[in-house]
Amino acid sequence: MRRNALRTYQSALIVKPDLDEAQVDQVLEKITEFLAKHNGSILKVEKWGKKRLAYRINKSRFGYYLNIYHKTEGLHISVLESDYKLYDLVLKFLVIRLDDKEYELAMKREHKEEAEERKGSTSKRAK
Repeated sequence: MRRNALRTYQSALIVKPDLDEAQVDQVLEKITEFLAKHNGSILKVEKWGKKRLAYRINKSRFGYYLNIYHKTEGLHISVLESDYKLYDLVLKFLVIRLDDKEYELAMKREHKEEAEERKGSTSKRAK
């Protein structure tokens, strides 16, 4: 198995809670730069929003959750993780390698959520 092949990964990030939407977009741009530095690309971004943490992290009770699906070479994951550590707006992170089946499920899950939103909006219009 080649370690330098492009693989699919999921990065779950918790960033500082006092950021507004524009600043969260800037964080995503910075992460895109981290990936582009190492021949990677973002496939999908899920913004889960501001949520309460189970325990305090750096004196924060809340955090803004981001779920990012991306492709990059396996050799560059340790460098990406060190970039996450050095970026002061990121409180916590987790990078997971996805199998093909897990990646397909993640992409289908997005379509199901969009379909449910569309069904909800059409049923509201019918009433």
